[in-house]
Amino acid sequence: MFETAELGIRIPKKEYREREPLLRAELLDLQRELREFNEFPVIIVFAGVDGAGKSKTANLLNEWMDPRWLVTRAYDTPSQEESERPEFWRFWRDLPPQGQIGLFLSSWYSQPVCEHAYKKDDLPQFIDRLDRIINFENALAEDNAVILKFWMHLSQDAQKKRLKSLEKDPLTRWQVKERDWKHWHMYDQFVEAAERTILRTSTGKAPWTVIEGEDENYRSLTVGTMIRDALSARLEDMRLQRELMERLRQEASASKAGTVSRCGPAGEDKTSAEELPLGRPPLTILGTLDMSKSMVKSGYQKDLKKYQAELSVLCRQAQERKISAVLVFEGPDAAGKGGAIRRITAPMQAYNYQVIPIAAPTDEEAAHHYLWRFWRQLPLAGRVLIFDRSWYGRELVERVEGFACEEEWKRAFAEINDFEDQLIDHGIVLVKYWIQISKEEQHARFKAREETPHKRWKLTEEDWRNREKWDDYALAVNDIIQHTSTVVAPWTLVEGDDKRYARIKVISTLCQRLQEALEKTNKK
Repeated sequence: MFETAELGIRIPKKEYREREPLLRAELLDLQRELREFNEFPVIIVFAGVDGAGKSKTANLLNEWMDPRWLVTRAYDTPSQEESERPEFWRFWRDLPPQGQIGLFLSSWYSQPVCEHAYKKDDLPQFIDRLDRIINFENALAEDNAVILKFWMHLSQDAQKKRLKSLEKDPLTRWQVKERDWKHWHMYDQFVEAAERTILRTSTGKAPWTVIEGEDENYRSLTVGTMIRDALSARLEDMRLQRELMERLRQEASASKAGTVSRCGPAGEDKTSAEELPLGRPPLTILGTLDMSKSMVKSGYQKDLKKYQAELSVLCRQAQERKISAVLVFEGPDAAGKGGAIRRITAPMQAYNYQVIPIAAPTDEEAAHHYLWRFWRQLPLAGRVLIFDRSWYGRELVERVEGFACEEEWKRAFAEINDFEDQLIDHGIVLVKYWIQISKEEQHARFKAREETPHKRWKLTEEDWRNREKWDDYALAVNDIIQHTSTVVAPWTLVEGDDKRYARIKVISTLCQRLQEALEKTNKK
């Protein structure tokens, strides 16, 4: 497939000098317009043959455009900090926000291609890694990112010539490593891996363009022109969308009917599966829980002491074996998430865990994909990370309150499953709790908070308002369990009307999951 990138295409210096200033000015204008729109990021990936001009092209784009609004990243062998987290952690961490452009060299394609060329990964493993990349890029593209991927190609003879030329120049000699010559000798293996990569991962949302890298003038103008055209097209689409949305707002205002969301006109409730007959509450999995389960105080204190002692030992063993844990706590307001978390953290060393309370995203977080803020928090090996509310906000408050349209929250199920699969594949113990209370118990707890001075701050008008959508949230939870309670990442449903029972179920479940993870390491 690379024959068309070995034609020896060249652009004369005179033509380059005539075209370059105009292209540079156009890119600067588009970069400014991109920042003004501030609604999507641009992700540009450079991969390909060693010596084909990936770094030079990235450097040139930093000269042509304003480097303050470019994020340029290159990757080598993962550092200790990076290797203690899932593979894609370092890529998620470096993603550009809306309104900016990210240039990625030796990115998420480097390791899969190299390890397949070196025969460290067999074909099924290689395909699995490429499919994970497709999921990653699809998630970004669905969130409105523009993704451009350039595969810089050289024939084997041209690559040899380029490496020798770099070695002769004292200023560039350092760029040529022993590894580069080793890869040159393995040229056929790398070409085979590259073909499979391009064929499988060139999608409509993230296409590959193979660029002949021998002539610097041709390479530079071709890449710059494609970036210009892609930016122009997306910005024009955004202008048209804004005009359409404005017309819809005006029509809605004129008719005094409904509002317009960023996903389209509102007016129909898309949060529930179907209209409920006779106003009856929906039948969901939460309705099957036995909310009468309880514990006497003496039994609770005995079990709590037992499980906290067990958890203390298990956490120390997990830390020694570099086993991390991520805990997710979800549930209605006043369900007892905070109390359960405190009983878990009490026997742990404070330096070994972190509790992350999740609220509305900050401006920085809102400028990225919704999973970005969770990826960047992932713990080092052996640590425990506890989310008090989590990425399931996309399927709960964002869905029910209309911050995410139906298309967004429906596709989020697959994105969340892929995210959690990556945590588990890395060896992280993932435990997800939904602590449920009855509507009557919630009302009693709200009233108790009103009457207790040191707890009054916990109760807000929003808490009371959310009760009006109790059934909508129940339907949303039912969908969450249906789509994301998997064999490797099951939900633990906790009957929470009795706090003692709920806390013991939470801590005993964690002990069990940690024990299972430790036993697996013993078998290896």
